[in-house]
Amino acid sequence: QVQLVESGGGLVQAGGSLRLSCAASGRTFSTRGMGWFRQAPGKEREFVAGTGWSGGSTYYADSVKGRFTISRDNAKNTVFLQMNSLKPEDTAVYYCAAAAGRTGASVAEGALDAWGQGTLVTVSS
Repeated sequence: QVQLVESGGGLVQAGGSLRLSCAASGRTFSTRGMGWFRQAPGKEREFVAGTGWSGGSTYYADSVKGRFTISRDNAKNTVFLQMNSLKPEDTAVYYCAAAAGRTGASVAEGALDAWGQGTLVTVSS
């Protein structure tokens, strides 16, 4: 079992940057795919980014490609989401998730078995 705690959310102006962190507990972090999802007010939760167990493969939603970067540090049991060129439509609660499998693809496909509590990102225009 893995437990996830996100941090780094906040209020930022359009065009700005934020870096989200997700600290994981448990011994299986380094063998799991990890990812980020988000849920905007009145909308369903959606996939944002995913990475495989080694960080060597990454997947992104089309809406964030070229602006967001997912990375991980297995020595520190932490996954990151660097968000640049933020837009008001990026406003959402961002959730960290752990995949049941090892790959980033398993994250993108929604094969998940652990979630964080979420961190709010608000982008003002």
